[in-house]
Amino acid sequence: MKLLQVDSSVLGTNSVSRQLTAEIVAEWRRVHTDGTVEHLDLAVDTPNHFDANALGIKVAVAEPSEAQKRENAVSEKLVSQFLAADVIVVGAPLYNFSVPSQLKAWIDRLAQVGRTFKYTEKGPVGLAGSKTVIVASTRGGVYSTTEGGRALEHQESYLKAIFGFFGITDVRIVRAEGLAMGEAAKAAAIESARADIRSVTAEAANRDMASAAA
Repeated sequence: MKLLQVDSSVLGTNSVSRQLTAEIVAEWRRVHTDGTVEHLDLAVDTPNHFDANALGIKVAVAEPSEAQKRENAVSEKLVSQFLAADVIVVGAPLYNFSVPSQLKAWIDRLAQVGRTFKYTEKGPVGLAGSKTVIVASTRGGVYSTTEGGRALEHQESYLKAIFGFFGITDVRIVRAEGLAMGEAAKAAAIESARADIRSVTAEAANRDMASAAA
């Protein structure tokens, strides 16, 4: 099996989302001893934000420019890497009520007709449905416990929507929130996230064993 670890926090070693993705991957490696892991650090290797050059070849221009060819090569590399993975672990901190722009830029490159989704007479259909996505969600405040908080966050809700659009229904959340509300709250949030890690990796392992036995 192949796992793709995607980090997007700009905080480096101070990032809790990076800490959690590393722990998720370590637990996955413990269960899948013959699995392979590839790491994509979007804070270091950030694709350009989606523009006319990135769209270029996708709209069948007669003579693509060199800039369009370069951007198309970036898009193809990223979507091929994504499609080759069985499990995708995404580090997704909440920035200004949404995901980091680096993470959004990556997702924009994945959204390709004929690769991750297609259009049919009944509407769009996702093409990447066999994957598992584990999101390491980190937040300075607490958003999950109130209606107002849930209305403000466009992080977990967005990721569930876009991966669902790609056909992926197995999207699991490892959440640490309240990280900026004092050391005790931060420690409790990280411990809660670690319990989530144990739960989601056990569920994934059970699903893998069931699929192998089928």
